[in-house]
Amino acid sequence: MSKIKTERIGSQIVKELSEIILEKAKSEILNKITITAADVTSDLGLAKIYYTYLSEYDKKEVQDELDKASSFLRTELAERMDIRHTPNLRFIFDESIEYGANIEKILADINK
Repeated sequence: MSKIKTERIGSQIVKELSEIILEKAKSEILNKITITAADVTSDLGLAKIYYTYLSEYDKKEVQDELDKASSFLRTELAERMDIRHTPNLRFIFDESIEYGANIEKILADINK
């Protein structure tokens, strides 16, 4: 499958998962996360879903909640997307936002 098509599917997955979490998630932890990106393999067997969150929960607690909800999220995703095979979802914490915030803090300290 072409890279352009997998990128398009990945962006659709981000959009749909964000809506599913917003509309149907009953967990307070899931309501605090934001889906930032999705990398889909060329055979559509796996989608790495990158997320971040702004809450008092620790990373392990959020990761465990996402792992428990992954089958529900995959089922909901299959109903919304028009693809033959819905990929398995693997959730990965997106550290780039924390990294960027740290860089900004360092630059602000340098400018002082």
